[in-house]
Amino acid sequence: MAEVKITKDNFQQEVLESDIPVILDFWASWCGPCKMMAPILEEIANENEGSIKIGKVNVDEEPYLSSQYGIVSIPSLYVFKNGKVTNQYIGYIQKEAVLALLD
Repeated sequence: MAEVKITKDNFQQEVLESDIPVILDFWASWCGPCKMMAPILEEIANENEGSIKIGKVNVDEEPYLSSQYGIVSIPSLYVFKNGKVTNQYIGYIQKEAVLALLD
């Protein structure tokens, strides 16, 4: 499945109703640190298919979702479990730190 593009139309199903943890990445194509995070998140998605979902929210294309979660800096990572935000991090972090957000 790899990464899933999240929009306001599929947010409920893909994130809030997901039966596995979701790491939601708020990003933009012009954001340097977002570009640095992309391969890390892709690797996590590929290595943990079926047990962790990586969702990608382009803040330029989805202003509603960005404002709903108060996104002012990117990349912003939000961890959802059972439809609730359980952790978050703003900025670039290494793979091990991303995975630690799930604990």
